[in-house]
Amino acid sequence: MKRTLGLTLVLLTLLSLAACGANPSSAATPPAPETTASADGTYSNLSGHTLLIYCGAGMTDPFSEIASAFEKETGCTMEVTYANAGQAQTQIKTAQEGDLFVAGSADELKPVSDFIAGQTDLVKHIPVLVVAAGNPKQITCLKDLTAEGITVVLGDGDATPIGKIADKALAGQKITEEVEIIARSATAPAVANALITSSCDAVIVWKENAANDAIEIVGTTDLDPFVKTVPAASLAFSKDEAARSEFLAFLASDAAKAIWASYGYESMG
Repeated sequence: MKRTLGLTLVLLTLLSLAACGANPSSAATPPAPETTASADGTYSNLSGHTLLIYCGAGMTDPFSEIASAFEKETGCTMEVTYANAGQAQTQIKTAQEGDLFVAGSADELKPVSDFIAGQTDLVKHIPVLVVAAGNPKQITCLKDLTAEGITVVLGDGDATPIGKIADKALAGQKITEEVEIIARSATAPAVANALITSSCDAVIVWKENAANDAIEIVGTTDLDPFVKTVPAASLAFSKDEAARSEFLAFLASDAAKAIWASYGYESMG
């Protein structure tokens, strides 16, 4: 009943926009929570259907596995573009096509809010301070990054959620100018790789990016206030309601949650 009502509301909204000669960007109301189908764990045969999805590059590994599993389950062709938030936002605004935007945080939906028809939260996105295995520089908190000789690589503060978080965290500690930031990278995996290859002494990345024997997470609470949520946002110009609804249901399934968990993500509840 909830799904039927939700779909009816979406259809009425789209019909209203069409009647007024409006486009998706003119929507004034905030997106409603998504409804999903296939609660019983069964999925339709979606051969011949295609979903176009934008996904944050930092989530490439888990989301690729999830998309492949759904494609195998249903026959739906999954066309996923992996990019940092800024790139995905630009593509959504210019192309004005696609079905879903899986962003690194809900904040990244704001620049494209006019094109969002609804959203559902998937998993927690947890930022962490990471150092080389064994913590040779004895870094225990963000303020230790100000010590002489400590070099840091961060994400792009304009285009990536993790870069924005790092900037806010350092500013909150009032240590931005004291930290030796030697480089900025376009994606969280690239930031982590700088530490893995010994190009710096510390990085701030998502928890899942720290799954490497060459590095380790520092046990500090400095970044706890910046925990985010990964949302799956439906785009207003989505053309395949059936496939999109089925995939949203799959994202809520135990199978998808198990894949997220295998990469270090934590569930919402």
